[in-house]
Amino acid sequence: MGTLSDLLTLARERAENLGLPYQGALTPAEAWQVMQLAPGAKLVDVRTRAELDWVGRIPGTVEIEWKSYPSMQDNPHFMTQLTHQVDPEALVMFLCRSGARSDSAAKAASAAGYANCYNVLEGFEGDRDANGQRNRIGGWRHAGLPWQQG
Repeated sequence: MGTLSDLLTLARERAENLGLPYQGALTPAEAWQVMQLAPGAKLVDVRTRAELDWVGRIPGTVEIEWKSYPSMQDNPHFMTQLTHQVDPEALVMFLCRSGARSDSAAKAASAAGYANCYNVLEGFEGDRDANGQRNRIGGWRHAGLPWQQG
């Protein structure tokens, strides 16, 4: 396990290399380490309620939908809900199924004044394999990190 400073430096370098407008990008294992090393850090799971209930949850996360199931319309209250649940000064990591919605959430939070936003690359389920299946290539669950059935 690296130090918190090492992990965040690596995440910032990734963000710079990828041209991301927020603080950094972490792998699931790195995000878990940050949670252990920085107790004030928040992991915000932006997946839909359906995903949380049917696929699984990460204990201790803040759950705020970025899009709502089944319409997959943007949650117009996302920033208000985030502001009510997460201090703008906190280190905030965003996670979704594969890293795309969490990227959007990190961008929105950063634009709204959250200075320490990080995206969790690969998300909860990771990328699809050659057969179109998730949970086999990358992701929180595939990494063996703590989670529970919805």
